[in-house]
Amino acid sequence: MDITGSTTVFAIAADPIAHVRTPQRLNALLRERGVDGVMVPFHVKAAALPALFAGLRGLANLGGIVVTVPHKESAAALCDALTPAAQLIGAVNAVRLQDGCLTGGNFDGLGFVAGLRSQGHDPAGRHVYLAGLGGAGKAIACAIAEAGPASLCLYNRSPDKAEALAERLARHCPALAIRVGGPRPEACDIAINATSLGLADTDPLPFQLDALAPGTVVADAVMSRVDTPLLRAAAARGCRTHPGLYMLEGQLTEIARFLGIQEPHQAA
Repeated sequence: MDITGSTTVFAIAADPIAHVRTPQRLNALLRERGVDGVMVPFHVKAAALPALFAGLRGLANLGGIVVTVPHKESAAALCDALTPAAQLIGAVNAVRLQDGCLTGGNFDGLGFVAGLRSQGHDPAGRHVYLAGLGGAGKAIACAIAEAGPASLCLYNRSPDKAEALAERLARHCPALAIRVGGPRPEACDIAINATSLGLADTDPLPFQLDALAPGTVVADAVMSRVDTPLLRAAAARGCRTHPGLYMLEGQLTEIARFLGIQEPHQAA
């Protein structure tokens, strides 16, 4: 599809940016749906994010922007409005522009849970451990909590952050058995990495695996590769592995809907 003066532009902002796969997949979706649009990557340092958001308001042909590490929480504060999920999480990963108003939504958690379910790993009734409570981690924690697990254990390098989120989720889901744990998960059904560790082969493991039984599902939210150090180590222990690629597939559907990218049957 040719880019013309009437093409709607979508963007993704990250730092670093080279590893992201959203442009390839969203552009494929745009072609599949016959939408005159294109997604481009923006490499944006944290200090430049406010200037970027100020400039977005003047782009009449901008359909929206996807936001990823490390900008999800900062971007939420730069939006004019947030969806209910984004308000609860305090982070956004997609922002749409309508009449000069920037509205942020968060689809990390919904996408992650959809990915788990697509592979037969429904968290409902399961004991779940989650490491990492940044923008993606908080979103995943909220979506897991709403999926009805038997229990949810949260771990973050800053314990105060884990305690604060556990308290919020306990108010939001009063029937949920939730607690704060450490870097060595006890026996569980699903163990999730929502930290940024795993982008490089030299990264340390985000949590220890020695207490996990063979057959435990070890899931990674790193979407750019299917062979993170964690997943390799988990497979060597006989655990079932679940790469972040499935999270990306689930996210794209929800983000496309939020940004107004029409389904084929909706096209005029």
